[in-house]
Amino acid sequence: LVLIAIPSFALLYSMDEVVDPAVTIKAIGHQWYWSYEYSDYNQSDNEGLLFDSYMIPEDELELGQLRLLDVDNRVVVPVNTHIRMIITSADVLHSWAVPSLGVKTDAVPGRLNQTPIFIKREGVFYGQCSELCGANH
Repeated sequence: LVLIAIPSFALLYSMDEVVDPAVTIKAIGHQWYWSYEYSDYNQSDNEGLLFDSYMIPEDELELGQLRLLDVDNRVVVPVNTHIRMIITSADVLHSWAVPSLGVKTDAVPGRLNQTPIFIKREGVFYGQCSELCGANH
């Protein structure tokens, strides 16, 4: 057991985050929307930039918008910048995912999970909740 423990701890230590991210964004899952907080950017009331992002209902979609993917408020992040996503949930289990970036992190109530993101190219990347979180999922 000791022979396995020593290399395992060395590997866990080497996998720890070594890059200090330039931007931290907190994503909070709700039934049936996401709240985002840019905590690095304080407003006049000393709170981070907060907003909710709802999926656009099918009957309100405009030409060119994608069903079940487009939202009313998009998250905007810089390219070629290290970004830390902190993901949690306010109610039930969710899973914050952006498939085209290869990112999927569970959102668990009472727990903060983090995942690093580094986007190399500009574009619109559609995300989704990848957990069956209720009737309007």
